[in-house]
Amino acid sequence: MSIFKYKDNEVLGKVKSVDTAIVIVHVADVDRLRQLQVNRLAVLQSSRPGQHLIGIIQKITRNVIEAKEMDEVDSDNLDLESKPELNLVRIALIGTMVDKLGEQSNVFLRTLETVPEIDANCFAVEGKQLTDFMRIVANISADGEKLSLGHYTLDDKAEAFLNGNKFFQRHAIIVGSTGSGKSWTTARILECVSTLPNANSLVFDIHGEYRPLKGEGIRHLRIAGPKDLDLKRGLKDGVIFLPYWLLAYEAMVSMFVDRSDQNAPNQAMLMSRTIIEAKRSYLTKNGHKDVLENFTIDSPVPFSIKDVISGLECFDVEMTTGSSGREKQGTFHGKLSRLIERLQNKQTDRRLGFLFQAPAETMQFDWLDKLVSILVAGSKDQSDGLGGVKIVDFSEVPSDMLPLIISLVARLVFSIQQWTPSDQRHPIALFCDEAHLYIPERQSSSAGESFAVSAFERIAKEGRKYGVGLVVISQRPSEVNRTVLSQCNNLVAMRLTNGDDQTVVRRLLPDSLGGFSDLLPVLDTGEALVVGDASLLPTRVRVQRPTNEPDSGTVPFWDRWSENKKIINVSASVDNWRKQAVQRSAEKKK
Repeated sequence: MSIFKYKDNEVLGKVKSVDTAIVIVHVADVDRLRQLQVNRLAVLQSSRPGQHLIGIIQKITRNVIEAKEMDEVDSDNLDLESKPELNLVRIALIGTMVDKLGEQSNVFLRTLETVPEIDANCFAVEGKQLTDFMRIVANISADGEKLSLGHYTLDDKAEAFLNGNKFFQRHAIIVGSTGSGKSWTTARILECVSTLPNANSLVFDIHGEYRPLKGEGIRHLRIAGPKDLDLKRGLKDGVIFLPYWLLAYEAMVSMFVDRSDQNAPNQAMLMSRTIIEAKRSYLTKNGHKDVLENFTIDSPVPFSIKDVISGLECFDVEMTTGSSGREKQGTFHGKLSRLIERLQNKQTDRRLGFLFQAPAETMQFDWLDKLVSILVAGSKDQSDGLGGVKIVDFSEVPSDMLPLIISLVARLVFSIQQWTPSDQRHPIALFCDEAHLYIPERQSSSAGESFAVSAFERIAKEGRKYGVGLVVISQRPSEVNRTVLSQCNNLVAMRLTNGDDQTVVRRLLPDSLGGFSDLLPVLDTGEALVVGDASLLPTRVRVQRPTNEPDSGTVPFWDRWSENKKIINVSASVDNWRKQAVQRSAEKKK
């Protein structure tokens, strides 16, 4: 049964001209014309029974001279004095609504098999018809699971749905300038995800702004900071250590070997040899013969960094017997000193304690199972029954190490999915907040950025096969890697005022919808343009306020300046700076 059932008195106007996908409609009733708005949907009668054509209103004009200049009227003999006004609406056709297609009812197609006939009726799409139509577009049944963002700006009675499957399968990008509601929108999506009984998402929270999010389906974790080294906190406390042995070989080389050193190739080769020997020693000592036969340098097997340093020191001071019987310096004698010093310095750096000063339990063979269970498992697979939306706080990770550490977690998730049998994979979505910081378009000399970009490019290209979805979140889309953005087939764009950022968004929009980008600088806070596979039609949505708003860091300057009281405790701030740890209100109460 068709969702479009109109009465004769509901006609908006009649088609006066057709040019490929552009239709000009004449509206006789001036009052109806005044109620129309640009970017509102319209439906037109098709020349085929059981079909309706869907279009977007692009322009509304009453001035006959302007209409003539825009080629919306083509009569050179038009009597301007007798007809000073001409009520015309320019509509861009974007698809076809079919009442019946096989066994399916009410199917929307992004094709134009027909065009409307002259004098065909045109109607506005409003209220319940808009809600029903957008539900069909998002391929969501009335009683099925749905991802609800909020309501449509042009019709607040129509709820805005997205197809949750396609939103995460085809990757998504959420962009917006500071204060536009980007974090608010992300929090709304996370709340919707957390209500699902077997949700599975991982949020890279760079500044700790998603701490206020609460609920049964939400779990908070954080990468260990300097203060956690003495308190012996671990996974049971929601504190994550990422021991050095989880790093891929190339990442370790970039961290420890100075590429400008003339001995760099030898250092990298010998470090590889000593790491393999250290892993072999661990596996032999702990009786893991099955792993011993097949492991490689990139296999996540614990090993002692002290054994690696000892092995390198032996090469660095090695003496051999020459042909004359006298002792002489070995091939690598004195060539590894700088490498050994770098290893020792990293090992004692408290900023990197989460890598090199992890608790003894992280050296246990089954510890990785526990880490993976917390990061990758869904709600039903969690041993403690806590939520499947995991918000990981990276705020205490040094900024120069951030790309490398986030890529380490992303690579861990992707590897687990890749090595899991296809029928047992539990899909997981990665929410990449402030993505421009670690998936940059223009990479610096930092090897960490190179590894991060490489890891996320692979996830963007291949993640769908293994059940890994990306949601890229950034206030500067022009600074985010283009390859990753090009793989994101869903766009949620908040207000953007920077010209370069607007240009990037325009490139992500289909050619026929390029005009939508003109709305970017005038969107209200919490308002977004949504387009992509999850919602085949471009939509302007007012995002519903999340139950718990994120701490987005927007400080009310004037209000704070107007308060007649002491706000900051300078001594405590200086103490936190020295200790490299922020003592929060909840911790003070304990």
